[in-house]
Amino acid sequence: MQEYRYIGLNLAGRPVQGSLFATNRWDLKKKLAEFSRTNKISVTQVQKKHAFVYKVRKGMEPPITGEQRAFSQAEVQRALHNMGYQILYVRKKLLDLRQRVPVQDVVIFIRLSADMLREKFPYDEILQLLANDTENKTLRETIREIHKDLKSGKEGFQVYGRHGGVFGKFATQMLCIATTSGHMEEVYLSTAKYLERDLEFKKSLRSALFMPMIVFVAIILTFGFYLMYIFPKTSGLLTKYNIKVPPMTHASMVVSDFLQANALWIGLALLIPAAIAFFYYRSPKGRIKFHKLIISLPVIGSLLHKSSIEIFARIMNALYSGSGDNINVIKTAAEACRNSYIEKQVKDIVLPTMLREGKSFTDCLARTGVFPPNALNRFRTGEESGTVKESAKQLADYYEREINYKMTRVIDWINLNIALVVTVLIIIITLISSEVGFVSPQSLTGR
Repeated sequence: MQEYRYIGLNLAGRPVQGSLFATNRWDLKKKLAEFSRTNKISVTQVQKKHAFVYKVRKGMEPPITGEQRAFSQAEVQRALHNMGYQILYVRKKLLDLRQRVPVQDVVIFIRLSADMLREKFPYDEILQLLANDTENKTLRETIREIHKDLKSGKEGFQVYGRHGGVFGKFATQMLCIATTSGHMEEVYLSTAKYLERDLEFKKSLRSALFMPMIVFVAIILTFGFYLMYIFPKTSGLLTKYNIKVPPMTHASMVVSDFLQANALWIGLALLIPAAIAFFYYRSPKGRIKFHKLIISLPVIGSLLHKSSIEIFARIMNALYSGSGDNINVIKTAAEACRNSYIEKQVKDIVLPTMLREGKSFTDCLARTGVFPPNALNRFRTGEESGTVKESAKQLADYYEREINYKMTRVIDWINLNIALVVTVLIIIITLISSEVGFVSPQSLTGR
């Protein structure tokens, strides 16, 4: 996310300023409009934080160079002057491109934090150590910003929420939760464990599907090239001499002619719906619909569904308290489960029903229609025995093992279907080529 500073006037005409974070200009415009409406502020100026490079010296010492992010060049100059430096130059960095943070680096950061929390290291010291040892420049700067903001007294949700582009949505939510949960070590351990397993799953999936997907794309391109270029050249002889052709060759000629005549319209017919679907997915309503569809897909949908339930159960285990108000815990677990449809069902059904009707937690979960029978039975047992926290952990561990066991079967299933499609396309190309090769020489010889 990018940081912006707004300057404006309140209703009394007094100047006000502050900062907010936005992913892009449209997001910034939306947040500013909402902020202005809520706080009755007229925004007159917005400044974006940029990177500035500088070269300074102190006394007769050799010049030093560095980089600093600020809202204006004057801010950097003022700060360097106050530190006693003679400024040689300060200018805006031409390419303000931040180094991408790999998921592996985020996992290492959270895992090391969890391990040191378990060793009773102060969190302030943990951030200092990790900032000094982190090689990725963007992550190193982010950790230092987090350290500075926490020392200045800012809330955890405010501090970590601005770095969603670095840590990812799920990890950001969990880090925000950890700062206010009172169970920081447990939340960090749960987050690290899930991210490590999720990373391993994606790595295994990419490794297993890399060659099959390369073959699949190659055969699709070959099939298209054959129908639109090679086949017309060969079949042109049949058309030229009015030779009667077999049904498959005739059908291929029709398809080939259609593709060549309408290539642009076919491309638009594929591109426009894809673009509409993409932008619809990015809307809150579209994301809910898409996530509902995802968990209903055969084979892979079941794994993704149980993966979301596992996250829900792990958050319940980390934050649930045997006494006191757990409504916020349930809400937080729903927001962290990485499925907008499940989150909506929990927020729209579970929480209102528990508050208005006083129904039990498990009965409310059953009304959502998104929790499998095993999950409901496990939570019901924990609710009846007063061990919801332990039951949530057992459920999460059970789904973790099940997902790990079934992952190989899913990969094999995907490989099998790709192989079948490739085989069918190769057979079609072979049959068409053999028909053309068989008909054309005989007919031409007869003439």
